[in-house]
Amino acid sequence: MDTKQNTALLHALAELPGPLPARGVIHIAIRHTDRFTVVGNDLAQHPGLSTTAVGFAVRIQSLPQGTEIGIKALAARFPEGEKLIAAALRELETHGYLQRARTRLPNGRIVTRTVFCNQPAALLRPRVAAAPPKQAPAAPQVTAPVPASAPAPARGPALAQAPARGPALAPAPKPERPAPEASAPEAPVPEAPVPEAPFVPLVPPPTAPKPPRPPLPQPRELTPELERISTALLSDLHHHSPEFTLSEEHVHRLVPGVAAWLERDTHPDTVRHALTTNAPEPVKYPYQFVKHRLTVLLPPPVHRTTVTPFQTCDGCERAFRAPTPGPCRGCRTGHAHEVQQAAA
Repeated sequence: MDTKQNTALLHALAELPGPLPARGVIHIAIRHTDRFTVVGNDLAQHPGLSTTAVGFAVRIQSLPQGTEIGIKALAARFPEGEKLIAAALRELETHGYLQRARTRLPNGRIVTRTVFCNQPAALLRPRVAAAPPKQAPAAPQVTAPVPASAPAPARGPALAQAPARGPALAPAPKPERPAPEASAPEAPVPEAPVPEAPFVPLVPPPTAPKPPRPPLPQPRELTPELERISTALLSDLHHHSPEFTLSEEHVHRLVPGVAAWLERDTHPDTVRHALTTNAPEPVKYPYQFVKHRLTVLLPPPVHRTTVTPFQTCDGCERAFRAPTPGPCRGCRTGHAHEVQQAAA
C-alpha cells in the first residue's frame, strides 16, 4: 500500500528557496497574523532547562495578564500532574524566568505577585536613558516668482537719477526690492551625551544567598526522662496523623527540640497539638516541617520566683520566713545577749 502524499505539503516544499537538506528537519514558516506568542531561542534552546520546563514557560508566556499560574491552577488547565508542574516551576524559578515580588497595596496589605520574564538576563544589563526627540529643521521660506517683464533687481542700493535738462520726461519706474533669498536650513546642533544612570536591578538575581535557618532548640540538660518522653511523643505522631511518619534517625535528631519544649513546662499534648494542627495537605517533608515548628513556635522560658517558706520559732512559737527551721530573729538576739551577760 503506497504512502498517502500531502499535495499542499509538496507545493509548500517546492516554494522553499534554495536546495533542501538531505536529512534533518525542514522548516515551513507561515507568518502568523493573530493569536501568536514570540518565544526567544534563549528559552527554547536553554541548555539547563528540561523540555517540560520550556513547555510550561511557553504556556505561561502565552497566557494573558492576571491569569493564575499556581500549581493547582495549571494542573486544572493542562493535563500534567501537580508534581511535574511543581518541578517545572522550580526549574524556571532557579534560572530566573519565574520570580516572586512582594508589593504593598494602597490599603497597606502586602501581597506576593508572580512575575514571568522572557529574558531574565536582560534585567541585569545597564539601561540607557532615552534621548529627547530631536526638533525638525525649520522649513525654508519660499518666495513668489518675479514676473519676467520686471527688471532684474539690483544688489546695491538704488541711486536717484539726476533730472535731465529739456522737456519733462515721464518718471522712471522705481526698481523693485530684491526678493529675499531662501534661507538654508540650519544644521542640527549636536546634543550633549546624556550620562547613564547607575543600574539598579529590579529583581534580585536567582543565585542570591538565602539567610541561614535558625538551629533546632536545645535543652539545658537532656536528662534520660526528657529523652524518653520526647522519643515516645515523636514516635507516636503518626497515630494522630499518618502524614507525620518519622524515621528512627529523624526521631533521634528531633528529640532535643521536643526536650527543650518539655523543659519549659509544656505539656506533651500541647507539643503534639502545636506540631500537627493546621498542617498543609499533604505534608511532603514531615521531618523538615516538625523541625521548623519546633524552632519557630518555641515558647518562652519559665521564670520561677523562689518563695521562702514559713517556719515556727522553737522558742516563742512565732511564725517567720526562713529556709530552714530554727529560732526567729528576736529569740536569736535575746539568746546572744544572755550569753554575753553570762560571760561578763
